[in-house]
Amino acid sequence: MSLLKGNFTFSRFHVAGHLPQAFLPFVNNRIKANAFQETVKSTDEKRWGWVSLTDFLDTDFQHANYALGDYLIFSMRVDRKSVAPSLLKLKVLEEERRFLAESGKERINKSLANEIKEKVKLQILSKMDAVPAFYDVCWSVSKKVLYFSSLADNVAQDFVELFKTTFALNLKPFSPSDHEAIKTNEESGLKNVSIGREFLTWLWFKSEERNGKIRISDTREVELCFLKRLVLEAGEGEFAQSVVCQGLHADLNEGKEALRQGKKVREARLKLQHNQNEWEFTLKADTFHFQSLKTPETKEEEMEEGSSGKLLERIYLIEEAVRLLDELYALFLSVRFGSHWASKELKRLHQWLER
Repeated sequence: MSLLKGNFTFSRFHVAGHLPQAFLPFVNNRIKANAFQETVKSTDEKRWGWVSLTDFLDTDFQHANYALGDYLIFSMRVDRKSVAPSLLKLKVLEEERRFLAESGKERINKSLANEIKEKVKLQILSKMDAVPAFYDVCWSVSKKVLYFSSLADNVAQDFVELFKTTFALNLKPFSPSDHEAIKTNEESGLKNVSIGREFLTWLWFKSEERNGKIRISDTREVELCFLKRLVLEAGEGEFAQSVVCQGLHADLNEGKEALRQGKKVREARLKLQHNQNEWEFTLKADTFHFQSLKTPETKEEEMEEGSSGKLLERIYLIEEAVRLLDELYALFLSVRFGSHWASKELKRLHQWLER
């Protein structure tokens, strides 16, 4: 899902460490030194590096400026080759029979068999075209926050490794359990895996308490609606039990029944409104990953696609959705660790659940 247009799927990272004083020259040198490099007949099963966000063929960053205001914007390219086991088995068998016929031997020992297998695999890889994948990066330098357009763990691992190699900086994945309010209330006994699910479950309750309106300060409120799809879960690992509910907001009775049985919301499709802007996205409770974020329509339609102004406007709207969610989460934690959680809020939640 591209940062430039369409729905945007992303995970968040905190950038740890101190930036050098001559930061932009440092970035310029390091990003070009670790740019993706084309090779002829490569036998690598995986290769990766940086490319321009607006031109995937521009690995020298000659025609695209990755610095945009406070942001650094580029993409990670990952090329993968994968040899099908059945093809490898067939080609190895052919090579072994050819070797036996030419050498006059009757058997192939284990060491030689491994050599033949590796040789055949490299021959196949050298003739294969790699399958490229591109993952967008938006780095807010002053906030030390980074948005990365993948939710897959293996892709994130490649990204964190390449980022550290390039910039000598560590990335820490965002986690709802890392909030300062939780650290100061460690005696609460809340499991890391449950706090995000408690929040999303509470958010469903709050979305119906005042017809979708949730006050986040004395002067500001948002409107929130649960849409189309809910996933609820109890237990962990192989003992987890999940329920998937699909339908309109008013028809999620199955989801409420699952709540009564002790399950909590693991992910949900949400519609969030604030200041005449409207976002839709699926939120993953355990990680706060955003999936398929649909941003509000902008008034910058006259701008050329890919222009700096339009991209900055889009980044602003993405960050605004993140900021509003973080404010709702902070509100939840203030209530969750407040003196009236058990005596008032929990009672209202249970009353809502029994309707």
